Amino acid sequence: MSVLEKMKVLTDSAQYDLCDYVNHQKSSQKNLPGIYNATGANGCEVPLFKTLLTNKCKNDCKYCINQSKRNFTRLELEPDLLARVFLDYYNKGLVNGLFLSSGIDSDEDSTMEKTIETIRLLRKNYGYKDYIHLKIVPGASKDSIKRAMSLANRVSINIEAATSSGLAELSSTKDYNKDILKRLSWINAIEKHKSTYPHSTHTTQLIVGANSETDKEILTRMSKIYKKSDLKRTYFSAFSPVEETEFKNKEACDVARTNKLYNADSLLNSYNYNVKELYFDDDDQLDLSTDPKILAARNMDIFPVEINSSSFRELIRVPGIGTKSARKIISIRKKQPFASKEDLRKLGVAVERAEPYIKMKGEFQSNLNNF
Repeated sequence: MSVLEKMKVLTDSAQYDLCDYVNHQKSSQKNLPGIYNATGANGCEVPLFKTLLTNKCKNDCKYCINQSKRNFTRLELEPDLLARVFLDYYNKGLVNGLFLSSGIDSDEDSTMEKTIETIRLLRKNYGYKDYIHLKIVPGASKDSIKRAMSLANRVSINIEAATSSGLAELSSTKDYNKDILKRLSWINAIEKHKSTYPHSTHTTQLIVGANSETDKEILTRMSKIYKKSDLKRTYFSAFSPVEETEFKNKEACDVARTNKLYNADSLLNSYNYNVKELYFDDDDQLDLSTDPKILAARNMDIFPVEINSSSFRELIRVPGIGTKSARKIISIRKKQPFASKEDLRKLGVAVERAEPYIKMKGEFQSNLNNF
C-alpha cells in the first residue's frame, strides 16, 4: 500500500475528532488526503492536516469507526514518515498546521510516545514553528502529558460523556474519573507552568446523542469543568451511526441539538451563566427552535434593565448584547448617557432582539407581553 493510500485510510479514520464546530467535511480529498478546513475564532477558514498516527485501537467504544471489534484495514505510520508527509503539505502551502490524534494500539504510553516523537521531530529536527494540536489519549501518564504540552500549541482530551454512567454506555474499557477527568485536571495544572509551549491551551470534546444523557447533564458537567479549569472550549460531536459497530442501527443525532448546545455552552463559558439560568423542557433538553439566551431571558425577573446604569452582568444577559458591546456601553455612558436605540445599534447591538429587555432613562423600549 502506498503512502498516499495509507494517508487516505488514516485521515478518514480521524473524521470524528473536531477542532471547529461548523465544519462537516468528513472524508479526505482523493489526491490530497487529510486537509481539514477548520474555522478560526474570527470566522476565517484555516486548513489543517488532520490525521491519526494509527487506527489500531484496543478500546471498544460502541460509536467509533476505529473500535477494536470492527474488521477493517489497520495501519500505522512511523513518526518520521508522518512528520515528513505533513511538512510536504505545509511547505507547499496546502495547510497551516497539524492536528494529530491516534488510536490506542497496545497501551496508552507507547501511543503517546509515538505522537510526541512526531511533533518533537517537527519542532527540533525540522525547525517547524507553526500550529500543532495534539490529542491526549485517556489514561496517558502525567509525564507524557507534560512533554506533549511542551511541544504543542494546543492539547485536548475527549471526555466523550458528561457522567460515568454515560461513558459506560459507550465503552467498557475506560474509567471516566481515573482515565479522563483526572487527566483533564493534570492538563489544567500543567498549563499553568512555564514549561508548556508558549500560549498553549486545552480543549475537550463530547459525543452527543450516542447515550441517554440529557442536555442539562452535559451542560452541568461543562459548567463544573469551566469553574475548576482554564478549558478554552468544548466541541460537541453529533453522533452518526457507523457500520459494524454496536450502534449501527442507532438514530443519528440532530445537528440542531449540537448547535443549541454550542449556544448554551457559550453562555456558560463566555457569559458566566449558571446552569440554573438556562431553560430546559420537562425532559431536561434544550429547545431546538429558540436561542437559549432568549429563553433564559424570558424566565429572568431582572428585565427590563436600564442601559445607563445596569451592571456588566445584567447587560450581557440581554439578548442582542454581547460582551464587547456591553463593555462599550459601560465605557460610553460614563461620558454621555444613551438616549436612543440607534446609539446602541452603532455599537453592534442587535436592537430588535434587545428591545423587549431594556429601557433608557426609565423609558421602557418595548412591551414584553407583545414579544
